[in-house]
Order: sequence, then C-alpha cells, then structure tokens
Amino acid sequence: MAEWTPALVEARLAEAAFVLKRLPEPRRQGYFSTWPAVLHSFGDKVGQEPVPMRVLPSPQAISRMEETLTWTACLEPMDGKIVWMRAHGERWKTICWTVGMQRSAAHQHWLFGLCVISLTLNRRRFNRNLSKQRVIALAGGA
Repeated sequence: MAEWTPALVEARLAEAAFVLKRLPEPRRQGYFSTWPAVLHSFGDKVGQEPVPMRVLPSPQAISRMEETLTWTACLEPMDGKIVWMRAHGERWKTICWTVGMQRSAAHQHWLFGLCVISLTLNRRRFNRNLSKQRVIALAGGA
C-alpha cells in the first residue's frame, strides 16, 4: 500500500465491521445437547421463516479485520466510538443521540478520526495540538 487516505481507512473499517457481523457466534465450551436432531415434516415448515445462510469470511479478510481493530487505539474514546459506529453503518441521527453532539460536530470528529488514523498509518508526524481543521487539511480529508 503506497499511501493511506481517509477514504481508504473508511473502506477498511467498513470491511472490518462487515467481517465482524459475519463471524459465527462464540459458543460456550463443555455444553452440548444429547437430544437428537428434530426432523420437520413439510407441514411443520410451511409457516416458518427460512434460516439465514451465514457465509464465513475468508482468512485474509479476518487477518485484515484483526489488523484494523487496533487502529482506533490512537484516537480519543469519543472519536473512536464515532468512527466505529459509522463503520457499522449507523445513521448519523443515532450516532448524534449516542454521543450527545450535533451532526456537524459528530461529522467533524469522524473525519478527524479517519485523518489521524491515516496519518498514523503513513507514519507522518504531526503536532497533537493542531486544530481538527488543520489535521484534516494535513491528511487531505477535506
């Protein structure tokens, strides 16, 4: 990868959130059922909803997801929460209610978080005392 941009960071975070949704549920060790599998007749299946198919992610996608999970460690907790909620596809209205910000402020925190991650991945040094607008301009996220 030559250069990380905020758009590439956003795409990778969205992919990681999608992979997390597709992973199988964790199971408790040691618990099992001794009951035989129930065989349903056609009449039993008429009113039932079909069981959704789960397509497991590839090992490469899981590796990329594991790498992506550590990216928000360099962010403030509020910025990390906004970035992950947006990656999971939450609507801005829900994000604003959760974090207690207006939409414009939440969007600026989200864009700032993406820019900080891209600058960190590119190993570019920047002053942490810069304003959010300056960091966004420095990373090219505007």
